[in-house]
Amino acid sequence: MVLKLFKDKTALAAAAAEQAGTSIRHAIAEHGKARIIAATGASQFEFLEALTSLPGIDWKQVEMFHLDEYIGLPASHPASFSNYLQQRLIQKTGITQHHLLNGEGDPAEVIGRTSQELRQAPVDVAFVGVGENGHLAFNDPPADFETEEEYLIVTLDEACRRQQLGEGWFATLDDVPRRAISMSVRQILKAKRILCIVPDARKAKAVKSCFQGEISPLAPASILRTHPNTTVFLDQHSAALLDPTVLRSAS
Repeated sequence: MVLKLFKDKTALAAAAAEQAGTSIRHAIAEHGKARIIAATGASQFEFLEALTSLPGIDWKQVEMFHLDEYIGLPASHPASFSNYLQQRLIQKTGITQHHLLNGEGDPAEVIGRTSQELRQAPVDVAFVGVGENGHLAFNDPPADFETEEEYLIVTLDEACRRQQLGEGWFATLDDVPRRAISMSVRQILKAKRILCIVPDARKAKAVKSCFQGEISPLAPASILRTHPNTTVFLDQHSAALLDPTVLRSAS
């Protein structure tokens, strides 16, 4: 794992987008197609804006998978991650090969269908974030580090639900769904390359616990340290609580 530190979220996003673009172009050049996993949430705004502005990517050859979605939330809802990806990635690039998770569908059927598509070939690059509680996708602590299932039905903890409220997606905590479909930890780790985009001071405690503490289900994103090709992009605010020696030794 490599940790990279930037002065602000704009510089972070630009660097992460350049690396993402290089990975996508390389995959297309190598085998005619790039398979990606896309993250959502407020922390990914600048990254996706920078990524979709890059020249020279043949988005028609990109196949996109979706990390997680709330169960029971219509795609028209502002907090729907399907809606988010439509607005911030699909419509901007013209991606035609995408596998969005239907929050209103039967969860078992949605999981079965999307998992079958995911098994067809390796994922070239996964874009992920880290939650305020350290979650990876919607794998809240204690996360399941063992299951080989591609997607899981998960119950969201209060810290996770409060983050969604705090980001402005919902009017009240009661409005935040309690269950979601989430890509599993082990499935994320199967990606050839992982880019973890983590700006903002509100993520500093999670960054410290995941990248300086023990590798543990209680700090789900800490598992990224076991992946041989992961780069974590931090700004000075999200990295504020890290020991400087961690940054030096990791990069």
